[in-house]
This record gives sequence, structure tokens and C-alpha cells, in this order.
Amino acid sequence: MHFDLLIHGASEVVTCTGAGSAEQMLAPVPRGCVGIKDGRVAFIGAEPPGSATRELDARGGFVGPGFVDCHTHVVFAGDRSDEFELRCQGRTYLEIAAAGGGIARSVNATRAASEETLLRLALPRLERLLRHGVTTAEVKSGYGLDLESELRMLRVIRALGDAQPVRLVGTVLALHAVPPEFKADRAGWVRLVIDELLPRVAAEGLARFNDVFVEQTAFTHDEARAALEAGARLGLRPRLHVDQMTANGGAELAASLGAATADHLEQISPAGIAALAASNTVAVLAPTSTLFARARPFAPGRALRDAGVRVALCTNCNPGSSHSENVFLSMGLACVENGLTPAEAYLGFTRFGADALLEPTLGRLQPGAPADLVVFGAESYRALPYHFAMNDVAHVIKGGALVF
Repeated sequence: MHFDLLIHGASEVVTCTGAGSAEQMLAPVPRGCVGIKDGRVAFIGAEPPGSATRELDARGGFVGPGFVDCHTHVVFAGDRSDEFELRCQGRTYLEIAAAGGGIARSVNATRAASEETLLRLALPRLERLLRHGVTTAEVKSGYGLDLESELRMLRVIRALGDAQPVRLVGTVLALHAVPPEFKADRAGWVRLVIDELLPRVAAEGLARFNDVFVEQTAFTHDEARAALEAGARLGLRPRLHVDQMTANGGAELAASLGAATADHLEQISPAGIAALAASNTVAVLAPTSTLFARARPFAPGRALRDAGVRVALCTNCNPGSSHSENVFLSMGLACVENGLTPAEAYLGFTRFGADALLEPTLGRLQPGAPADLVVFGAESYRALPYHFAMNDVAHVIKGGALVF
């Protein structure tokens, strides 16, 4: 066989295709090679059966799947560094939001920005994600909060997918906060989303997922259920921001709706953990948000994993509660504060991150799968959370092409 690209000289190729414990799921191939042809993985093993047009020496580093960042908000305008300063002085996220800050600040700036401006601002954020090994990212709307601004955000996400190497998956998050125009008529905004926005999103193919923020400052169970069920009838799969700042039974709601994910979960209850364990919903933890927002506790990752829940990780890159594209900070915090093992943290940005996006061919390296992979300078995945918040990415390959 003749390969387009052959990667050799690796300490191991971590395939993330195994079964059993987290360590067994990693299914590494010691001193393995990866052969790529026509943008897909064609061979994984010790001795490649053929030649290659181009070769890449891993120089003793390990090779693994491209990272999947399954929860981001990288399309936005405006700056909220002053709110960060207020939190450093002791103000809470909820206090700042109640005073007119928070999501409302980003909404005002994003509404005022053109599509061209939003695209220009988002490109360097995606470049930083790519340099951290991310080859697929989910991106949400939610800073428009009117019909045309939400659609503009989703069109920007689609355009960004064509403008740079990271593959993007769109999510409509119109129920992120109550728009200022609807403070006295929140039911009217929910109806507008259900009756007008979601049908247009589905008709234009602008999103795969429909997300709702369930919180005392956002939306109720009943409002979330109505919007998510309406979206599901249009082919938009449900996701939820839940149990982040207050315990609100959101994990149980996500499980009952068959949601793809339940995200945040800092305040999840034992009943919520049990509900997720009995469902196919993936738990998505955002430890950088917990740290950045000075919120406690961190989500109980250890309890979720011990119950058998698949736990994905994300950067949650956004202007208010996680202004960071650092995958390795999230991974390290997941081990130190959420109680995950290094293997579980690595799965959180590979196999389980892909599961959160309903993408079973991503986050794994196997023949026939897309050739999205990362070559690291480190010899083992264990170095990634251990070398805390430091980037050990040497090369990123997307669809068989060297993109970093």
C-alpha cells in the first residue's frame, strides 16, 4: 500500500478504541505508525505495509486523535475584563448579571457587530484552539437573543467552518438569557423561538443541536422542555446547560428528554447522577468555568464516572465565565478538582467529546476514520494534565493534511 502520509517514530499511538476501564479504552499501540490515505486513517501498527509520499517523524512523542471541544461560545463581540476585575474583588457571577452585566453585556456588543466583524474576532480564537490540538469544535449562538442576530451568529459559525481548518458544529442557544425587550414577556420570547427561530434554523441547516440554559437567571424546566421538544421535531437534537449555579434538577430533565448532553453540573444531585447513568446523555464538564467564575464546588466528575456516566470536557471558551482556549488547563483541572484520572481526562477531549457531538468516528484512531490526529512532544498522555496548563502539541493533522 502507498500512503499519502506516514507518521512514525512515536512512543505509542493512543487509539481510544478499546473497552473496559478508561486506561483500557485508550488501547495504545506501542511504537506504532499511522498511515494516511485520501484523508482517512488507512493503517495503524508497528510495521507499515508499504511506502509513503510524505513521512513525519514523531521523535518519540505520542500520537492521538484530534481533540473535540464539545462546548464553546467563540463567536462574540465585546470585552468583559472589568467584570473579571469585579469578581476578583468578591462580586459573584449572579450579582454581576443582576446588575446588568453578564450575558447581557455580550448581547449588546454582539448585536452591534456585523457578520464580518464577528468572523474576524472569532478566527484567532479558533486558531488558538487548533494550536491546542482541537480539530472539531461545537460553537453556540446565544449572544444575539433576537431573531436576526441569532441567525447572523449561526451563519457566521457556518462561514467560519469554511474559513479555517477546525470543523465546526453549530448549536442554537436562543434560550441563553431573557432578552431585554422581553423582560416583561419571557413567554413571548420562548414562543418566538419555538414558532419562528427554530424553524428557520432547521430550514437553513444552521445547527445540529438546540440548547437551553436552565437557571434562576435564565429559563425554567417547562420552558426548556417546550423549546427542546419543538426543536427535536425539526431534527435539532437537545442539549442543556444545567445545575451550574444552583441545584435545579437539570440533569434529570436532560435524561428525561434524551438530551445528547447535560453540561456544567457543578450542583448536580445524587438523583441527577443516577438519572444520567441510566440514560445515554453525556455529562460535559467545564472546569475552567468553575475556576474562572470563582464558583464552587467543581462538578463531581469522580462520582459521575463511578456511576458509569461518560464524562466529556470542554474549554467553554466565552467572554464571561471562561475566557480561555486552553485545553490543557481544562484537562489538568479535571484531574485536580473534578477527580478524573489522566486517562479519563484524555478521553474527555477525545472519545467522549466526540460522543457528546454524536460523532462516533471522531475522537478515535482506527482504519477508515477521518485522519484527524495530533502528534505530541510528550511521550505519554499522562504528561498532558501533569504538565499543568502547558501546550505539548507538536503537529496537528486534519483530514490527512498538516495544518499546524
